[in-house]
Amino acid sequence: MLSAFFLSFGVIFVAELGDKSQLMAMAFAARYKALPVLIGISIATAVTHAMSVALGAVVGSRLPTHAIAIIAGIAFLFFAAWTLRGDELTDEEAEAAQKNTRNAVVAASIAFFLAELGDKTMLATITLATKEGVVGTWLGSTLGMVSADALAILVGYHLGSRLPEKAIRYGASILFVIFGILLILQGI
Repeated sequence: MLSAFFLSFGVIFVAELGDKSQLMAMAFAARYKALPVLIGISIATAVTHAMSVALGAVVGSRLPTHAIAIIAGIAFLFFAAWTLRGDELTDEEAEAAQKNTRNAVVAASIAFFLAELGDKTMLATITLATKEGVVGTWLGSTLGMVSADALAILVGYHLGSRLPEKAIRYGASILFVIFGILLILQGI
């Protein structure tokens, strides 16, 4: 369980760097206090990652281990390209983040849940759950994403527009390539 936790935490933390969820976290934090935003992010992340882990566990029990490693490696190479390309908020997501609502927790939960459906962190969690322990993967991926988004809120608050977005994207992409190659080699 511990290895699944640390692997999932690291992979999802890296996957979240430069993701649109971080942009949403900063937008929500500009409008609301950080704690309610983090609670909303945590709720949405826990739910989406529980769904992802359940799906990954089902897929993992149906495929041979070497095939899963190769598919996961290819998926990680895809995540590297996705990360390198970068994410931007759509007009609807930016509007949802800035909309004046009474409850920041509910607003952040709903916005983050919808934004994460089909996102690379959800797909990475599914991929990890095909090979790793379910509980460790869920806890690690959830805490990895919440930590990355909390960091985005904190750094965004202190540094604003001085963030080296390209450097973050390139670094995260390189890590995905390394993980992808290692998984493919493991599967072969």
